[in-house]
Amino acid sequence: MPENKFNALTWDTMLTMYPTVSVPSINNYYRILSTDFPDFLSDYIELPLLQRLSGVGLLCGTDWTPLYHNRFYYSRLDHSIGVALIIWHFTHDKAQALAGLLHDVSTPVFSHAADFRKGDALTQKSTEDGNIRMVTGDKALRNRLALDGLTVDQVADYHRYPVADNEVPQLSADRLEYMFPSGMVLEGSWTLEDVACTYDDIVLCRSENGNPEPGFRTLHVAEEYCRRFCNTGHVLQLNENKLTLQMLGEIINRAVNLGLLSENDCYTYSEADVIRMFDSYCGDPGFERLYRTFRTMTHIEHTYEPLPGHFCISLKVKQRYINPLVVSGKNKNGGLYEARRLSNVSSYAARIISDFLSYSDSPYGCVKLM
Repeated sequence: MPENKFNALTWDTMLTMYPTVSVPSINNYYRILSTDFPDFLSDYIELPLLQRLSGVGLLCGTDWTPLYHNRFYYSRLDHSIGVALIIWHFTHDKAQALAGLLHDVSTPVFSHAADFRKGDALTQKSTEDGNIRMVTGDKALRNRLALDGLTVDQVADYHRYPVADNEVPQLSADRLEYMFPSGMVLEGSWTLEDVACTYDDIVLCRSENGNPEPGFRTLHVAEEYCRRFCNTGHVLQLNENKLTLQMLGEIINRAVNLGLLSENDCYTYSEADVIRMFDSYCGDPGFERLYRTFRTMTHIEHTYEPLPGHFCISLKVKQRYINPLVVSGKNKNGGLYEARRLSNVSSYAARIISDFLSYSDSPYGCVKLM
């Protein structure tokens, strides 16, 4: 049986595979996602409900530890705007675009680390629990929607719009957007030129259940996208990433138990605020030891057993991969393109997906506590 290709893609290999280049312009990136930036979005972006997300990183607190070599900071607000622009590009529907813009308003500091602290590493959906409540309960948002002739029900749940969101391994605006900047930040695997060439190949296709879904015109573009997406998804399933998010989740839990941080603070403070608070804290030795380890660790051990004097994890996590549609027939009367799943037409992509799903890291990941 052939060797799993992901076995060779270790943490250090992944983070040094691509050269470091200049930080891309987010505005130039947005212009790729949509040639026009609709005026109505700006009024919503300025709402406090959304502005809070500028202080919450897309990459779940990994900007704050040297274990990673993140190339630049990309916020949940940046991501939300990108999702809205993708939806607008493909639908020109104001309600759908706003649902995409608002889909992450309930994300707390350090993003999905909150799922790990709540024991939800496998589905990573607990951060969504308050989203509809926060959207429907925001008076400034309701007033803005009324001016545009929209109701809160039209924008409160982006899951109702297939182009905005659908189930893995389908492609959606949310999934499409977060993997472009994730690859740029974590590995440097996307340039703006790469993004533009890939994005230009995407059209709306008809999924197996008849819903619209972004897919690719060209087989080799779809294959390359699948490869890059799964490579970045591989970074997110390695023990280094599991350990970092679990450790940060436990740090937050300890901070709450110590009274350093409240649950409400997780939705009002920025990550920089919390880091400054924790950096200056002197008190509980267990908290300090764990936090200093997070702030200074540069490598972990991959082991078969937990190590004494170490923080160790053994976790299964959500696997982020893609099996996109590829056009197989013409669209009829300007409708959706007929398409097939990539794995059904490409043995190359089928092997990538199979290897990704069957990959298993060492039973434990451990880092020596400071």
